[in-house]
Amino acid sequence: ENSAQQWHEAFEANFHSAVGLMQLVIPGMKERGFGRIINITSAMVTTPHPFMTLSIAARTALTGVTKAVSKDVVSSNVTINNLLPERIDTGRQRQMAELQVQFRGITLEEAYDEMRQTIAAKRLGRPEEVGAACAFLASAHAGYISGQNLHLDGGSYEGLI
Repeated sequence: ENSAQQWHEAFEANFHSAVGLMQLVIPGMKERGFGRIINITSAMVTTPHPFMTLSIAARTALTGVTKAVSKDVVSSNVTINNLLPERIDTGRQRQMAELQVQFRGITLEEAYDEMRQTIAAKRLGRPEEVGAACAFLASAHAGYISGQNLHLDGGSYEGLI
């Protein structure tokens, strides 16, 4: 069970701060006739896990706002999209692997091997791959992509859309 304080913190970190920033920057972007907003959320907005309910709720709310606002600003050449990373080789994945070591008594390499087996590409994503996707969405070349969710998950997302 999650406390009201935990809900508040999750929404502040994963929703309110992003929406507040969008409200601050969109008017200038529209005035200039160019702008790119990329929210880095999580693949869990389309594939939720019960142990991450607070984070998922806030990130899903952000995904909905992003879609709605994107329709209003795209005619001014302002795009808003979401990157949905999953299993990127960062400190967070190391932390998750270390928890498996602690709770299950397996080695760190075994924990990483098990993690890799859950990914269609059989490897963790690289941070530079997230950066490259973000750079593309931020470029002038992505002006016709707006209100979308781009999975960065090694092909693991099961859905069609």
